[in-house]
Order: sequence, then structure tokens, then C-alpha cells
Amino acid sequence: MQIAEITRAETSERARLLSVDSYAVTLDLTRGSEVFGSTSVIRFGCAEPGAASYADLVAESVREITLNGTPIDPAAAWANGRIALTGLAEHNEVTVVAECRYSHDGTGLHRAVDPVDQKVYTYTKFEPAYARTVYANFEQPDLKASFSISVLVPAHWNVLSNEPRANEPRANEPRANEPLDEQAPADEPLDEQAPAGDGSVVWRFLPTPLLPTYLFAVAAGEYEVVRTTHTTPGGQVIPLGLACRASMAEFLAAGDILDTTRNGLDYYTALFRTDYPFRKYDQVFVPEYSVGATENAGCVIFTDQLLFRSRVTDTLYELRASVILHEMAHMWFGDLVTMKWWDDLWLNESFAEFCAALASAEATRYTGAWTTFATGRKAWGYVQDQLPSTHPIAADVATLSEAIANFDGISYAKGASVLRQLVAKIGRDSFFAGIRAYFATYGWGNATLADWLSTLEASSGASLTDWSKAWLQTAGPSTLRSEFAVDSDDSFVSFAVLQQAPAAHPTLRPHRIAIGLYSNADGALVRTCQVQADIAGPRTLIPELAGAARPDLLVLNDDDLTYAILRFDDRSIATLTTSIGQLSDSLTRAICWSSLVDMVRQAELPVPAFITIVAGGIAEEPSVAALQSLLGACYELLRAMADPAWAATGARQLADTGARLLATAGPGSDHQLAGAQLLSWTATSLDQLDLIAGLLDGRAVPPGMEVGSELRWALLQRLAVTGRAGDAEIDAELNKDKSDAGQRAAAACRAAIGDAEHKDVAWQLLAESVDISADLLRSVASAFHQPEQAALLAPYAQRYFDVLPGMWSASGGHLRVARGAALFPVTAASQELIDQIDAFLGSGEREPGLVRVLIERRDQVRLALRSRSLTATAL
Repeated sequence: MQIAEITRAETSERARLLSVDSYAVTLDLTRGSEVFGSTSVIRFGCAEPGAASYADLVAESVREITLNGTPIDPAAAWANGRIALTGLAEHNEVTVVAECRYSHDGTGLHRAVDPVDQKVYTYTKFEPAYARTVYANFEQPDLKASFSISVLVPAHWNVLSNEPRANEPRANEPRANEPLDEQAPADEPLDEQAPAGDGSVVWRFLPTPLLPTYLFAVAAGEYEVVRTTHTTPGGQVIPLGLACRASMAEFLAAGDILDTTRNGLDYYTALFRTDYPFRKYDQVFVPEYSVGATENAGCVIFTDQLLFRSRVTDTLYELRASVILHEMAHMWFGDLVTMKWWDDLWLNESFAEFCAALASAEATRYTGAWTTFATGRKAWGYVQDQLPSTHPIAADVATLSEAIANFDGISYAKGASVLRQLVAKIGRDSFFAGIRAYFATYGWGNATLADWLSTLEASSGASLTDWSKAWLQTAGPSTLRSEFAVDSDDSFVSFAVLQQAPAAHPTLRPHRIAIGLYSNADGALVRTCQVQADIAGPRTLIPELAGAARPDLLVLNDDDLTYAILRFDDRSIATLTTSIGQLSDSLTRAICWSSLVDMVRQAELPVPAFITIVAGGIAEEPSVAALQSLLGACYELLRAMADPAWAATGARQLADTGARLLATAGPGSDHQLAGAQLLSWTATSLDQLDLIAGLLDGRAVPPGMEVGSELRWALLQRLAVTGRAGDAEIDAELNKDKSDAGQRAAAACRAAIGDAEHKDVAWQLLAESVDISADLLRSVASAFHQPEQAALLAPYAQRYFDVLPGMWSASGGHLRVARGAALFPVTAASQELIDQIDAFLGSGEREPGLVRVLIERRDQVRLALRSRSLTATAL
């Protein structure tokens, strides 16, 4: 079926014409493993009686359509994912009875079977527009309505949704601004569909407050559920629930997750001075999810990869807390107040991203959250903002496909960084006073950028028009460099900050920055001076630094006050090369590491030089979160930027450092585990491979070291890459770990084996499998692309372009974007590959999302070639 694109113009017209009162949605999940029953009853108004409109539905079949009591022929009315509705009255009711298909890509209504015990789990993932694959609706964020949800399931299943079951006691009574109806719809047909004695039961849920279609949630299956309550300092009693599949229940870590949840609810209700908006707060951890989490109102869905089956470093616990707090912030920003259209996606995601770091730093034990943000999420924003596909934070999004592409580092991380700047600009009190007014004014409705800005202007008394134009409505980053002259005593005679902008986006922005001067003293890099300054235009003089001694390290944007790319002078680069670990301040180190990584990505610093800095500096990096973020960047750079012929040399250098960490770190410490994890993808020399083989078989495990399932699989994959393990060893490990995680890891290990047969099997799975999950795609694709195997992988460059059109059209939404990126022949960087991309894009009209994937990868190849030229010159 050809599915019609959802466009801003059409949905704007539909919103002008229609208003939706309620949905009664019935799902029958007892019809087998392929399809489920879906009945939607939609009550809605029409501003122009007699007009025509349409509803959205992507289904296997449509059995009945009834509009205002009159049957409509589905064959005539339903096509291209739309149901034509003509001759509308002032008040309307449409009923659509359909069969829809379960998904296997972590979107829509996903169905998974746990290989451990064969138990079945289903869950919904609707953002941005997969709800139409499950029930008939008006698929756009600004037609909010109340949902009454009923689900027919096998009697032994549990079901969770946005609201409590209609027959369950509730701690919270509805508040006056919640348009809740205590009764289930009188026309609900489920009892008639469940014959007595068939082993099925109906779960009915209380009607929701006003929600957009994408925040409807159902999770149904043999979930293990933990329930408790929490009372906020304001006296609100909130029922809490945690759920996961039975085979993961021992890893649920309910105490840690609930502690973060309680801290977050207390923090946000105090910060916003607004009660939590919904009746309960459930968090469901599910298999094969396509993303990290989704903010369904009162029923957040998470990937169960956030439940750790063996020991992990504190970095992953911090990540889990951040994801929990991100989704919780959405309960207010996104769920209570929703954007009108996807061009304001950033209003949801940037605010949640900002709040997650803020709440982590101020309400949990992860007090260094802003340092973690600087090395991880903010760095992601810098990467995205320098691609040819960059866009303003407040983007012009005409179609759903463009919206899907904008779930990126700009909408999340750059936006969060800019919000942090705005807080500094207008003051924290004024900022959150405006946010509280925003919730009060637009609660249970929709709002735009203009609405949000107006509440902040009212609370702060400041005009934000120019700020918004400079920061939200233009694309590309600013780059800051120093310009100075020194006298014979090596003191500054003059000092200026230069601001540059990319030629394609030549906006110079106002910045408030701190400039830090650091000098070596007794084996430490100590800040000797800091000056704050307002930067504007291409060149800003800093007279306060005249006469100051030139330092060993000069850090523009000290304390990370602004969003800007930084570049170092030559002496600072030399200092960082030998002494970055001597910086005592974690945030300063994070700024420096992030800037060095960006220099490599932009082919301004050779990969070998950077690997030398990393290998020499990470042993002194006390933050395991910063350490692992940095090593993640090394992993990407060795694959995407380094000459494959040199990559093994760089890996060997890093492995030597990993071996030292493993040997010298405290027994059972995070750094000890991080050393083993580093070895698991870098071990190259005979002695390094012997070491990881000893970790795997128990011969060389240092005191305190736990070699859990995830680490075992990672070690085995490296042995497979280097020819030290094959199918027999993989089968033996899989026999110990028959979980879906084990099966994914085994498939990845086989994909990593360096022979034509294994590569071909992996390619068929990646390129041709109809039902591949996002988790399996990521695992196998990462293992498939090995720099050491570049010659073996060379033929897959052409095969990529051969399969790309069909693969793109056969996949939907996020999955096709993920597939297009994951299969790209990253190890084949060459002018020939650039020519192949250009020929493909020039051979006919291509869908914009596909064009974006390829122009981003083309730029990556261009920079890789420039970097290798730089490397050759430097060496």
C-alpha cells in the first residue's frame, strides 16, 4: 500500500475544520501472532457542516466504516492510509473496524516473543505518527482528545495504559482542569467479542485527559509488574508502577529506578510549582524497542537494554537516570502542553534534555551531570550542526518525513544548550516563572514558539525577538578562536576573540563567555585567571587580558557558558597533548576533550595525533563517564576517519592503555571494567589477544573483576574479528546465554568474522530481512564494518547502492533511516565512493529523507579523505 505523506499544510487545514471530542479504542490481541483487531469510535465536530475531510489508518484490512449511522464502503473510502469522510455534520461519530498488523521494528504495536521462555510481549510506540498503524485517528499533534481504551487479551496477561483500570482504586481524584469521564463509553463492544470460557479478559481503562494521538499507550503481555506509591512534598499521592518481561525481572533494580523516579517527581513538582498532571506514573521496560524511551502520558516505555544483566560502570546508571528524568519532564512539556506541529519538536525535546541534566545535577547523586552533558550530548549537537543537513533549532518542517529526520542532535542537544544560555541571560527565577505561566496558560492544549517566547518575555521583562532569531531560527555553529600579540616577556599586548560562521550559515551571534588561563604548577594545570566577556561580531577585544602572562593553556568558553565550537592556539595544543589529565576541574577537561574530538572530526587534527593524546591522557581521567564518552568517540573516529591501513596501529595504542587500566585500577572499580571494555574492541597484538582470551576463559581475570555476559560477548567478538574465534566458540557462548541479547550478540560475532561467507550472511540479514529489529540492526551492522577488513568489505559499496532504493521503500519511518545509515560502507571512504553517491543522487528524484542520509555520509567521506591527507603530511 502506498501511504500518503502527512503534511503541515493539510493538517493545518484539518485542524481549522475539525475539533475532536473523544476516541473509544478497542484492541483485540487474541487473534494470533500476525494481526490484531482494532475498533475506533471517534466523536468530533466540524466547523463547516457539509465539508469533507479524512481520517488516518494504515491497516491490513478495513471491515466496516460507519459515519453518523450510515455505512461507508471501505473499498471506496479507504486508500493510501486515509479514510475519506464526506458530508460532515456539525457533530459527528465515525466507527472504523479493522485488522492491523503487528510490527517487528519497535514501532506501532510491536509484538515480541522472548526466546528464553516463549512469553509474549506487546507494546505501542506512536511518536511521531505510528498511531495510524494501530487505530483510525486524526494523526496530528494539535487535535487532542480524551481516549477511552479497552484491550482484549489472554487471561494471564497484564495490560498497562495511560490511565488506571476503570475498576481499580485510585489515589488521585480528577482535578477540575482534567476533562475526565468516570464511565467507560456506553457503546464499548468488547464484552460481546469475548465469548465466555475462551480464556480472554477485557481490560478497560479510565478516560484520559486531552492527549495527542501519539501519546496513547498500551503494553500488554506476560509482564511482571511492581506497584507502589509516592507522596510528593506538596502532598500529591502518585501511584507508581514498574514492569518488564519475566526473564528480565531479576535485573529490574526497582530500588534504584524508583529512587530516581521519586527524586524526579519531587524536583519537578517543586521546580514547576505544578502537580504531576496524570493519575499515575508507570515505567515499562520492553524488548526490541526502536529508541531509548517514549514519553507516553502516565505510561513511559523504555528499552530494556537499560536493565543491566551484568556489572556495568556508573556511566550507564547515570545514563538511565538521565533518560528517566528526560521522559518525566515531558509529562509537563510535551504531554500537558503539546506542540501544534513538528516544527516545534525542539520545544519538547530540548526542554526535556535540559531538565534531565539539571535534575540529575541537583536531585540525584550524579552531580557532574553537566560535565557528562558537555562530553556527550552537547558534542552530539556540535557534530549534527556541522553537517550539510543542519537546520535551525526551530526548524521549518513541511512534512512528516522531515520531522522524523529532525529527531537529531540539534533538536535535542543544541536546543538544550541554548536553553541553558537563556537561563543565564534572563535569570533562573524569571525563566521558570515563565515556564510555570506557560503551563498554566496552555495546559491540556497546544502551543507554538511564539506562545512560549511571550510567556518568557512577560516573566523577564526582556525582549527575546533578537535572541530567538540568532539562536533558534538560524543554523550552524559559531567558532571561537583567540587572536593575540605578546611582548618580549611573553605577556599579552593585545587579546581578541574571533567569531567565525560557516559560509552556508553566516550568522554571528552574541555570546557570554568566560576565558580561562591555565599554567603548569607542580604537575597540575591550574587556572591563574578568568575573565568574563560579551562577544559579538567577528572580533571582540578583551582589554582585561592586556598585560597578563601568556598561559600554557588558553580555554575560551571556560565553564561552558555558551554553545560554540572552540579552537586552541598552538601552545595550548602542545599542553593538551602531554598534560590534559593534569586539569583538576572535570568540566574544563570535558570542554578540552570535546574540542579536540571536534578538531579531529573536522580534519583539523590528525587521527594519530589525537589517539596519542587519548592514550596518554585517559589514565589520569577520574570521571568514568567522561572516559567512556571519549573512548566512544575514538571508536567512531577509527572507523570513519582513520586510514584502514593505520587503524590497527591506533587500536593497538589504545589497547595498551586499556591493559594498563586493567592492571592498575582498583579491584572491582569502574576504571578496571572500562579497561576491559576498551580491550574488547582494540586488542590487536598477540599479547593483547591472549589477555582478552584469558579474561574470557577465566585464566587472566584480575582481582575484583566480574566478566559478565555483555563483556563476554564483546571479548568474543574481538576474537572473532581477529580470527581467534569462530562459529564453534560462538555456539558455545550462545548455549550459556540464550536470551535475545545473547542471540543479537551471537549474530554480531558471526558478522564480525573476516570471511566472505559470514559477511554475505550478515549482509542478507541487514539488507533483506523484513522484520529486523532496530536493536539487531545496530548490533550486526556495527560488527559488520571492521576497519581491518576493509578489502573484504570493498564489494559491499556497490551492493549498498544496489539495494538502497528497495530497502528504503520496504522500511518505514525511523527504521529506514537507521538502515540507510547503518549499512553505509564506512570503511570504503574514497573519491570513488563520493562519485558513487553523486551518481546515485543524480540518477533520479530521491525521497528527501534518503537524500539527507547520503549527503551526511558524503560529508563524512570528504572529511575522512582530508584527514588522511593531513595525517600523511603530519607523519
